[in-house]
Amino acid sequence: MNHLAHALLAGADEGRILGGVLGDFVRGTPDPALPSGVREGIALHRAIDGFTDRHPEVVAARALFEPPYRRYAGIALDMWFDHLLARDFARWSTLPLPAFSTGLRGLLDRQDALLPSTARRFAHYMQANDLPAAYAEPEVLERALAGIGQRLRRDNPLGRMLPVLQDMEAPLQARFDAFFPDLQRFATHWDPTAPR
Repeated sequence: MNHLAHALLAGADEGRILGGVLGDFVRGTPDPALPSGVREGIALHRAIDGFTDRHPEVVAARALFEPPYRRYAGIALDMWFDHLLARDFARWSTLPLPAFSTGLRGLLDRQDALLPSTARRFAHYMQANDLPAAYAEPEVLERALAGIGQRLRRDNPLGRMLPVLQDMEAPLQARFDAFFPDLQRFATHWDPTAPR
């Protein structure tokens, strides 16, 4: 899952939400100086990623991709699932997407001192591009995929994957609809004190 899903699944606690977003920018053991809620959010982010990668619906969704796209299906699905979540946000949240998105960017701005430099750059990118709300727009998703592709070391098809995803829209939507409620339940019942 990508930033929108991680922020939503973190619940109402701002520390967990911040940690949910920072999970992609923190490697190894989180700094013990971080507030406990932020550390919990990072741990939840990692638990969500593990649950997602193993979920049968996600495994089946990845199998829909043909080479050379299959190798990058995990990245593409993370982004596409955020697109589906943004496009139908009212189904999954009581808060309107624009308000949720603005609130998330405000949180990142208020907690700027806690952000690693890579997360700080991404927070500026989010602000400039109305993310994560703009993930509902296919052209924004296409630019984001291309940007990820440019950051990878080897040549890859990420910048060309939007039409592939759109061609598989119906089966991917069905997989997402079956998977996301399970993920919501997992995140709601996740226990930060359980052994990892």
